[in-house]
Amino acid sequence: MGGKCNPTIFDVTTYGARADIDISQALSNAWKDACSSPGVSKVLIPKGIFKLKKATLEGPCKAPITFHLQGTLQAPTDPSGFKDGDGWVSFQRIDGLTVTGGGTFDGQGQAVWGKRCTQTNYCSKLPINIRFDYVTNSLIRDIVSLDSKQFHINVLGGQNITFLRVRVIAPENSPNTDGIHIGRSVRINITDTTIQTGDDCVSLGDGSKQITVTKVTCGPGHGISIGSLGKYQNEEAVEGVVVRNCTIKNTTNGVRVKTWPDSHDGVASNMHFEDIIMQNVGNPVLIDQEYCPWNQCRGKAPSRIKISNVSFKNIRGTSTTAVAVNLACSSRYPCQNVEIADIDLKYNGNEGPVKSQCKNVKPKITGYHNPAPCTAH
Repeated sequence: MGGKCNPTIFDVTTYGARADIDISQALSNAWKDACSSPGVSKVLIPKGIFKLKKATLEGPCKAPITFHLQGTLQAPTDPSGFKDGDGWVSFQRIDGLTVTGGGTFDGQGQAVWGKRCTQTNYCSKLPINIRFDYVTNSLIRDIVSLDSKQFHINVLGGQNITFLRVRVIAPENSPNTDGIHIGRSVRINITDTTIQTGDDCVSLGDGSKQITVTKVTCGPGHGISIGSLGKYQNEEAVEGVVVRNCTIKNTTNGVRVKTWPDSHDGVASNMHFEDIIMQNVGNPVLIDQEYCPWNQCRGKAPSRIKISNVSFKNIRGTSTTAVAVNLACSSRYPCQNVEIADIDLKYNGNEGPVKSQCKNVKPKITGYHNPAPCTAH
């Protein structure tokens, strides 16, 4: 027999969910029943606004499962019930998960954004809107993450996950609200996605391998970043990243690779950025192996992250910084096999002509170049 079986629907309202009460228990019960169902299942949250303190939705499940959010889930404004790095909504150890429905995960982060992150490590204790931990062969499409208290979406230990038509929305002054952060994951695809936030639109941590980012519109925010790398011991290599056909606008950075000085050993290789439009972007093309926010570095020794096989091709638009191409590599391990091709970036400020800078790298230069290529040394 052909065709896909219709899923069995587990509607949270039949488990007691109502708009005026916390639906954590109703959602947990619906999920457990759906996950243990022998056939394809769907957990449905219908249209409406539902309060949710926290949800940890665990597998493994007996069959493919869909989390179908049509309405809006609202997080508590008070983050005191969460531990470091907690997810507000967490999906764990599930194979064949679909998250869809056009609904919104509203983190209600406004109440916490005003606190200083750096002095108390306060921000790292805030919950992540949506966590995907050890999720495989899954599709996340047509959802909205709104006003997260910390990262919007975090993927750890994932394999073969596609993010399609996802929207991430938070003000540009919201701290530490990375759009989609990936770590120790393989074959993650992000496409047709719009991210407006206060930190990196997409950030790739250690162990990110075979990552593809295409047709992403980013901004405001801090751009699309690999790293930061090297802050911790035993970090895994970053390998095989393609960022293509993206538009970045009104961001503090464009596409960048960032590693800490005085770092632990590490490797980042085969990273390719191409066909990218920059609109009013600071530092459009950046390798920064001296990344040190808030002056919290341990020492002045050069980074020990080995960067190799990097290309920046067909990148065009406007820069808000006079230095539009900045390749600041490590003196201990100079960048190897870096290619720059067909760059056309105009500076829209008044601090002199647009220019390039290079340090500890000898890039291969091909095609058209504005600014003029930096002197290799």
